[in-house]
Amino acid sequence: MAYCYLLLAICLELIATNFLKLSAGFSRLGPTIITVSAYCACFYFFSLSLRGIKLSIAYATWSGVGIIFASLLSYFLFKESLTGWQLLGLGLIVCGAIIANLTGGH
Repeated sequence: MAYCYLLLAICLELIATNFLKLSAGFSRLGPTIITVSAYCACFYFFSLSLRGIKLSIAYATWSGVGIIFASLLSYFLFKESLTGWQLLGLGLIVCGAIIANLTGGH
């Protein structure tokens, strides 16, 4: 169940981060409310995930999965570019998250 909470936290963080961009520096009320609400909910579910997953492992997973999907969403939704070096860096982060999960235990 801990990984389900972590996955939900990651999804909510991605929603919050994308609406943060749409909030235009908190100058647009609707996206701002969604941003703050989604961040609060994401940290709640992240805290629940920590009941069954070590903090270091949970954070590595959150970072690895989150950065890949945030990059993909920014590429497709906001037409932001990704260079070869950036893709390599993202790949290394994911490799680190995978290694942390495989060797970190629960």
